[in-house]
Amino acid sequence: MAYADQQMSGNRVIALIIVALIHIAIGYVLVTGLAYEGIKKVVDRVTTVDIDEPEPEPEPDEPPPPEEVPDTAPPPIVAPPPPINVSTTPPTVQTQPTIPPPAPVAVAVPPPAPVAPPPPPPPPPPPAFQPKDPTPRGNPGRWASPRDYPSRALREEREGVTRFRVNVDANGRVSSCQVTGSSGHSDLDETTCKLISRRGRFRAATDGNNKEVAGTWSSAVRWEIPQ
Repeated sequence: MAYADQQMSGNRVIALIIVALIHIAIGYVLVTGLAYEGIKKVVDRVTTVDIDEPEPEPEPDEPPPPEEVPDTAPPPIVAPPPPINVSTTPPTVQTQPTIPPPAPVAVAVPPPAPVAPPPPPPPPPPPAFQPKDPTPRGNPGRWASPRDYPSRALREEREGVTRFRVNVDANGRVSSCQVTGSSGHSDLDETTCKLISRRGRFRAATDGNNKEVAGTWSSAVRWEIPQ
């Protein structure tokens, strides 16, 4: 029985060794097969690279034949020109002093003759009528009387002469009055122009055609306190 067990143990060991060898062989085959496939792929990639072949260079053109040079006679031998003596001494140049031009002769130019003034215009023709200034209608002494004496000036016994000038229109009425000489008292001067402007009546002035026009008339009023 013990022998049989030993025999069975030895057979089992042998079987295990055989199985291990089979596994090793199978692994070797697998490894070598895979390595072979990888090497084959690398070889295929390397061997399948496209390489462009260079184009052949064109053949160079044949050089043109050399031009034929005509035979020419050699140039004649000419004797060299004789040497020229060049003097290094500059030529003598004679200069003459510059003579200034004569001064211009002063010519006295007479002044221009004075221009005669134009003749005066002819005098205007005499008017057909003699122009006239305005003239009073009636007695101008009544235009201002002692009854018109300003009451304050009368109480203060103020007197004087007021000179005036009035503008008379074409209708013979006084249009304005100006004091040309004061009496020294403003109330007397104002009363004078007020009375003359209200009471004065005139014949209008006339021009050279006997047409009534505006004019001026001058006079004076003496203010005296009645006795």
